[in-house]
Amino acid sequence: MSTQKYVSDIKLIEQNQDIVYNYLSNFENLSTYVNEGLLSKINESVPQIKVTDFESDADSCRFNISGMGQAEIRIIEREPAKTIKINSSGGLPIGITFWIQLLPESAYQTKMRLTLHAEMSMMIKMMVNKKLEEGINQLADMLTKLPYR
Repeated sequence: MSTQKYVSDIKLIEQNQDIVYNYLSNFENLSTYVNEGLLSKINESVPQIKVTDFESDADSCRFNISGMGQAEIRIIEREPAKTIKINSSGGLPIGITFWIQLLPESAYQTKMRLTLHAEMSMMIKMMVNKKLEEGINQLADMLTKLPYR
């Protein structure tokens, strides 16, 4: 097993840093968005993997991945208005530690960068490395479009 690091480009969110942090640091806010369209987009873009049964509470979310079983990601650390640290458990074939970093650009703009550390075997890395390189920026783009309020 080796750890691979993936870092997104810095993205700009057209919203205040505190509002962005409060929204992203509570997984319940993501539940409606995920269930109303994101799961179908994921399943269309990666047809080999089917993600179903997404549910969440404030600190964690759980979902099933075809052929792998139930997976869970959990917020393990929050630094108010700056950083959200997330860890994986469950049926994923890779171990994930994930950071969302936020910095103010102005009163109504927030810079965001995502960092993913994935622990995986060489065989898994050969299969998913390119997808993770592309996916970290796609996820960052998606997070810029959430309905922050």
